[in-house]
Amino acid sequence: MVDEMQLEQILEKLSSALTEKRYIHSLSVAEIAVKMAKHYGVDDKKIYVAGLLHDCGKFCKGDIAREFAQKIGYEPDEIELLQPGLLHGIIGEHIARQDYGIKDPEILKSIKWHTTGRPGMSVFEKIIYIADYIEPNRNFADIEAMREEAFRNLDRCIVLCADSTIRYVTDKGYLLHPRTVETRNHSLLALKASNMA
Repeated sequence: MVDEMQLEQILEKLSSALTEKRYIHSLSVAEIAVKMAKHYGVDDKKIYVAGLLHDCGKFCKGDIAREFAQKIGYEPDEIELLQPGLLHGIIGEHIARQDYGIKDPEILKSIKWHTTGRPGMSVFEKIIYIADYIEPNRNFADIEAMREEAFRNLDRCIVLCADSTIRYVTDKGYLLHPRTVETRNHSLLALKASNMA
């Protein structure tokens, strides 16, 4: 686990690696993730670190991101190659491990999949995925409904977040990654199953 000294080092290193706006975003994600973790009985110290580091790979853009991903043994799919911004979670997992000394698999997984989500996320991963979406500096249509749902039902909140992402991506004419759809469908099926129980 990360001690106080390591945490100070992470904050110092992160503040110089990210833009000021991205660093503030990361602090906000960490803070909302802690509130959610306490609500859902998840380790709040651990989730704070995950929130801080979720975008540590964000500085890699374009060809640099494509090359970095391949260098670490990840084979980007066609959509990730065309939209390399989708790779920052994959890259971030590697950077968190190599540059920040993070060994905890739960933290690393939550960093890796926070962009598109993935079917079958743990509660920990769901919190980071949602916290990235609803942090206080974000402002877009229906965000208040997501903020409320975040403390009521994680799967329902994931469906709302994924729906919002899908609308944004299609409105912009970008390619939609199938993992976003799979993440949404997995949570929607979980909701239907719980309603049938």
